[in-house]
Amino acid sequence: MSIKVRIPTPLQKLTQDKEEVSAAGKTVAELVVNLEKSYPGLRERLCDEQGKLRRFINVYVNEEDIRFLKGDATPLKDGDEVSIIPAIAGGSGCGSRGVARRKGSHSDERKGNLSCSQPPRGDGWSEDEWEGAETG
Repeated sequence: MSIKVRIPTPLQKLTQDKEEVSAAGKTVAELVVNLEKSYPGLRERLCDEQGKLRRFINVYVNEEDIRFLKGDATPLKDGDEVSIIPAIAGGSGCGSRGVARRKGSHSDERKGNLSCSQPPRGDGWSEDEWEGAETG
């Protein structure tokens, strides 16, 4: 049984920089256990101390969110495609317009008035951001 698993950029260093890997498993939970055998350290990034998927990790089987299926007990079959996607949370309340930034004059800055500007630069989470994401 071969399941194609899409790996998010922050975890690709654990998969030898591979965007996609193959693994076996009858369920999502079993797939994660088998991924750990081939790519040590992956499970601890995906699962909490009780072995459950962390709340900020979204998993899709054939583009279906497993939260609306059977969670980590969602059955898998040969040829399925699994996507692991870290949730992105937080922000300034500016929506898609950008990030919060102080606006206007020095008096506005002292009062803490905020406006939206360009989104931050960068191409992904740092190691520290990834490890601390579930508390954010």
